[in-house]
Amino acid sequence: MADTKTTPLTGKALLQKMKEITHLPKREKAKECGYYSITKDKQVRVNLTDFYDALLAARGIPLGPESTKDGRGREPTYRVSVHKNGQIVIGSTYTQEMGLKPGDEFEIKLGYKHIHLIQLGENKDSDDED
Repeated sequence: MADTKTTPLTGKALLQKMKEITHLPKREKAKECGYYSITKDKQVRVNLTDFYDALLAARGIPLGPESTKDGRGREPTYRVSVHKNGQIVIGSTYTQEMGLKPGDEFEIKLGYKHIHLIQLGENKDSDDED
């Protein structure tokens, strides 16, 4: 569909460019950072989705590992909600990413507005984070 592909900015270069063009509208920012292509009809097509994904990644906010996309089920969002029955389901994507296996046990510690899951047993990592 597009016959010209640009090389978009990423990482620190993208963040630096964003500081320089704060006055521009979002579509122009994306275009200035290289997130566009030229179609066969010589029309400029701005790719805001890739632009926003690159901005999040440059700021250290990954949307999830690309390798887990297999076309089935939901992709990880790092957000869950309480179901009608009062349960919170984490999902296999996260347990696989952590290398958890059936039977792994956790201690639950309740905080003011958070829950800590602390893995029990010999596979416990020492780099626990909040």
